[in-house]
Amino acid sequence: MAEYELRPDRSTLHGSFSKDHPPILRIQSGDTIRFETIDAGWNAGPFPPDGERAKFCPRQSPQDDGHALVGPVYIEEAKPGLTLAVRINELRPGSWGWSSAGGFGSVINKRLKLHEGDEYVLLWELDAKTNTGTSHLGHTIKLNPFVGLMGMPPAEEGLHSTHPPRYCGGNLDCKELVAGSTLYLPISVEGGLFSVGDGHAAQGDGEVASPALESPMELVDLTFHVLDKHLSYPRAETPSAYVTFGFHEDVHEAAMIALEGMLNWMQELYGFERKESLTLASLLVDLRITQLVNGVRGVHAILEHDKIIRPSEEK
Repeated sequence: MAEYELRPDRSTLHGSFSKDHPPILRIQSGDTIRFETIDAGWNAGPFPPDGERAKFCPRQSPQDDGHALVGPVYIEEAKPGLTLAVRINELRPGSWGWSSAGGFGSVINKRLKLHEGDEYVLLWELDAKTNTGTSHLGHTIKLNPFVGLMGMPPAEEGLHSTHPPRYCGGNLDCKELVAGSTLYLPISVEGGLFSVGDGHAAQGDGEVASPALESPMELVDLTFHVLDKHLSYPRAETPSAYVTFGFHEDVHEAAMIALEGMLNWMQELYGFERKESLTLASLLVDLRITQLVNGVRGVHAILEHDKIIRPSEEK
């Protein structure tokens, strides 16, 4: 299987999804790509304590209005109706990042009455060796690096925003997608046209301030496999759990979509009946708010691997 490297430059970056975006690379199922990404805001480097944020390269509107993504990548075997399995082999954040809250009119900021005045910004130094981040004010936190955005365009015509998550992936913002995980995405266009970006060095469930700890990624090492399987929504297997996703403007409906996906998977994995799956899900499955800040809310259902113990076949 072949291995490739993709680095960010004006020819590899874009800020929208579209089935008409020309691919920057063509690969085969089973191939691996080692990506480097810039932060979601197209920033060139660490923020100065006071002053203008320098941008990585000029942007063209409207195709670059969203998150800075590297791609798209065309996978030769990818066809609508099949599934793209994305194995996350290794993740390494850059040396800097930023986080912020308040000062703009998000739903949460308005609800908390923090939308007026200046945006509150923390500037972070990141140490991948010790897995810690230290803010310019001295806060120290443990890192949990992942990429917030992995996905493909929908089949509909036109440009599509990078902000909402969709059935074909996108801005999932799920902190469970660490190294060692595999993300399964429905393919809706020929070749898939996969893109990646929006590195997060750390994030809590909900991503309540809108940004997470936004950072470039020195390495996002991914292996791609096309599977002859039909999915209607993304799912993932992490080192410790099965995860299914739901997206909707209403958080309750998002939860129901994630739950339905988990019931389907439990039936596939264990051969349970539908009501049997729901009965056990009430005991074993956790529903968590992935994010509340992307217009389309996200909920993910988690079934930890060690929660279900199969009866011994020995009598």
